[in-house]
Formats: sequence, structure tokens, C-alpha cells
Amino acid sequence: MNNNLKNVCCSGDCSKNEKDCIEASRDLFPENILKFIEQCLKDEHPNSQLITVLHKVQDHFGYLSPQTMDAVAYLMQIPAAKVSGVASFYHYFRLKPCGKHVISVCLGTACYVNGAEAVLKKFSEELGIKEGETTHDGMFTLEIARCLGACALAPVVKIGDDIHSQVTPDKVPFIISSCLKK
Repeated sequence: MNNNLKNVCCSGDCSKNEKDCIEASRDLFPENILKFIEQCLKDEHPNSQLITVLHKVQDHFGYLSPQTMDAVAYLMQIPAAKVSGVASFYHYFRLKPCGKHVISVCLGTACYVNGAEAVLKKFSEELGIKEGETTHDGMFTLEIARCLGACALAPVVKIGDDIHSQVTPDKVPFIISSCLKK
């Protein structure tokens, strides 16, 4: 994580001048995000790109911290309350760090009727966490997905880019150990 995250002053508590705040905000992000924000600001309606900017920030950091949301607000000249409101409204934004392996158990109709709830329960028991939580060692985050689009393979679990099909509770320990070997 970038050490500059704690140095951004965009929420009004800043004792620095505007130039310092802009510099601190810019220091958080890689060049591709900064260029995208600059391009957005040239558009007639730059605020319409907020969700895309937040996606890019989340892709880079893994989640949206208060500091990165403040920096986006400052650089895009959008109220910080609007940025955090958008980030907290949409379920696909993470507001806290996730584990190295994000386990998404599909609970869509096909997966649910084929036993996905028991699979989710087994992951929860094995990892010692509930849905939405991350293990203390930072290795796993357990999430629910509403549909992963692989209904014929139900129940389905997605870990990173890997899809595990026809998962049963007895397969869960093997799936977890496979992740740990990677």
C-alpha cells in the first residue's frame, strides 16, 4: 500500500494549501488513472465518469479507502460525500481490503437449488469467517455472488479467475488447500 494514503487532505481538514493537496492526491495514483481523470475533466459531463474512475482505483488498490475516495473527489472536483455515497451504494465496490483469494459462492437460482447454501456454510466453517469477512491472515475473503453465468455447472464457486464447478461441501477443503499452494 502506498504510504501517501494517509497524507491526502481532501476532506476539509487540510492545513496545507490547495497545491499541496493536489500534489498529495496525485501522488496516490499511477499515471494511467491520473490521465483518465484528466481526460474525464475535459468531457462536458466529467461527473458521469465517476463510477469508471472508482473502478480503476479499486482495480489498482483492491478496494476504495477513504483516502483514495477523497483524492478522487478532490481531483475530479466532486464533493467527497457524493463519491463515498456512490462507492457505498453499489455492491461491486469494496470499502475495505480483501484477502489474497476472494471466494465468491454463487447463490443464483440454479446454484442454490443444487446445494450452494451448504457449500457457503462449509467455506464459512473451514475458514472461520462469515460472508463479507476476511480471514485474519488476509488470505481469504468470502463473498456471495448472485449469478456467475455458469448455471449448467451449478453449484459454482469463483476464486480469482478460476471457476470451480459442481462444488459440494466435501470438495471445499481441497479447494482451500489448492489456493494455499498457489
